[in-house]
Amino acid sequence: MTTSVPSADLRLRLDRARASAAAAGVGALLVSPGPDLRYLTGYDAKPLERLTCLLLPAQAQATPVLVVPGLERAAARASGVEELGLEIVPWQETDDPYGLVAKLLPDGVGSVALDNHMWAEKVLAFRASLPGVEQRLAGEILRELRMRKTPAEVAELRAAGAAIDRVHARVGDWLRPGRTEAEVGRDIHDAIIAEGHVQVDFVIVGSGPNGASPHHEVSDRVIQAGEPVVVDIGGTTAAGYCSDETRTYAVGGPPPEEFRRYYDVLQRAQEAACAHVRPGVTAESVDAVARTIISEAGYGEEFIHRTGHGIGMESHEEPYIVAGNTLPLEPGMAFSVEPGIYFEGRHGARIEDIVVVTETGVEAVNLRPRDLVVLDG
Repeated sequence: MTTSVPSADLRLRLDRARASAAAAGVGALLVSPGPDLRYLTGYDAKPLERLTCLLLPAQAQATPVLVVPGLERAAARASGVEELGLEIVPWQETDDPYGLVAKLLPDGVGSVALDNHMWAEKVLAFRASLPGVEQRLAGEILRELRMRKTPAEVAELRAAGAAIDRVHARVGDWLRPGRTEAEVGRDIHDAIIAEGHVQVDFVIVGSGPNGASPHHEVSDRVIQAGEPVVVDIGGTTAAGYCSDETRTYAVGGPPPEEFRRYYDVLQRAQEAACAHVRPGVTAESVDAVARTIISEAGYGEEFIHRTGHGIGMESHEEPYIVAGNTLPLEPGMAFSVEPGIYFEGRHGARIEDIVVVTETGVEAVNLRPRDLVVLDG
């Protein structure tokens, strides 16, 4: 699978990554299969025990190289990386690919940056093959590029958001008393694919007390009438961009009155935090808006996680919407706004939208109503 990004855009990403590496004093980036490689080249390479590695020198005149196992050469060529000016260098089963990368580094390189997702065994192999060469994390460089989405990337996030909206619009077809969370989850899983994703990243159906566990997935628990149910779902589109949206439902009749009271607080907090987003405000200030409203209503101890996370080619990436993150928001930054209130052993609620910072404010890519959805039994 490759990312449907124009070659000109990918070349620009490579050029910016080179320039950022040079500015950081890094001689080359070493990038293995994962979101960073796909972001830079469009190549969604298989993560194998055999080494695939992009060697991107900081020197503008040096040729970038994609070192691949010989049996993966055809897949690498089919991805179109050669159109980006990359040289594909295959290695055979008895070769030392780490030594090969070391030989391909430009003379005098004193430091390299390895992508954050590189397997530990590969990191250690590079350490042995590059004695005396400082190793750093490439995330320090690449996250600055990846968290500022281009208009084309924002369009992909809109498409992903619309697709997951369509799934939530159908939840009432499957969510009803007497069914298990797992049964509902299977229907949602199939719908995520049917509505425009190529991969299901997660399906959370948290009924009753399971709704108080933010990362609960599904279980064989039978959904009861009058229970709140947290449904948090997301997937990845063919273009490589992720969706993520949470809505909370009441099944088979109205929920308990105490739940209704704190859901109203949660909705107010989530909508206020979304409205606060604009260029120049800090990531932590968005968290503070939601947290202040929830705390002043007496539910501060029940809001147990950050308000949001960045999203793009990963479900969770920079920027993180959390206290202590003083990063000023800029146009193109995309992230979730998802406060929650959770009473262990009883029930919980969360509302989540993906938003994008615009030149003048904010755009939500999820457009489903945020009101509590009460489904008849």
